[in-house]
Amino acid sequence: QLQFVESGGGSAQTGGSLILSCVVSGYIERTHSLAWFRQAPGDRREGVASIDYDDSTTYANFAKGRFVISRDNAKNTLFLRMGNLKPEDTAVYYCAAGRYVADHLGRNEYTYWGRGTQVTVFS
Repeated sequence: QLQFVESGGGSAQTGGSLILSCVVSGYIERTHSLAWFRQAPGDRREGVASIDYDDSTTYANFAKGRFVISRDNAKNTLFLRMGNLKPEDTAVYYCAAGRYVADHLGRNEYTYWGRGTQVTVFS
């Protein structure tokens, strides 16, 4: 059983940056992929980025070149550095974990979810 506590959300201006953190409680196995998802009001939850134990990463097209996902295995912490923020990045951001993930940005692949942290980008 994994549990998550996300932090780092808040407000930012267009073009600004934020760093999200997710502290994971429980044992993260090598087979676990960790990921960030987001959900805006009225929209489906969508994958932002994922990272495997070997640090291989997958990014959604909208995140490429602007967001960076990383993990600190020693501290059981997942990060998402977000730059060049846009108003359309406004959403609740969730961290998640799943084992033997095939579709790294597919929400159905992930079993464990955090409660989310709000990110608001204003122009």
